[in-house]
Amino acid sequence: MAIKVNLDRVLLDRKMSLTQLADQVGITLANLSILKTGKARAVRFSTLDALCRELDCQPADILVYEPDEDIKLAAE
Repeated sequence: MAIKVNLDRVLLDRKMSLTQLADQVGITLANLSILKTGKARAVRFSTLDALCRELDCQPADILVYEPDEDIKLAAE
């Protein structure tokens, strides 16, 4: 998938654990872990809003578009 999740980096910058963030956002640790590892297929805007609020960041700090290599090669 071309969308990468940089939640680890943002948490490290904020010196916050995944457990702390889960508690503050009101999302289960399991669901937050799925998002963090990039295994989530979707994210609700309300969840993204809560993450940005608690981490004091922008959505682009968490989610980044990086084209897949297969797509790059097919376009060439």
